[in-house]
Amino acid sequence: MTQAIVELEIRLEHQEAALNELSDVVAKQQRVIDRLLAEVRHLSSMQAQEAETPGSAADEAPPPHY
Repeated sequence: MTQAIVELEIRLEHQEAALNELSDVVAKQQRVIDRLLAEVRHLSSMQAQEAETPGSAADEAPPPHY
């Protein structure tokens, strides 16, 4: 009986360690996602501003060698 309890306690400790490790991974991934979302928002706003700017590079004729 005591051996079974010891084995259960060991398994519980391993599960707690795995859970803590997974929690750390999820937190790190969330920070990366937040940073990427901020970057996408920034790039979208830059693209919108560029599209509104008259005489942008898209409006110019290609160079003569094309």
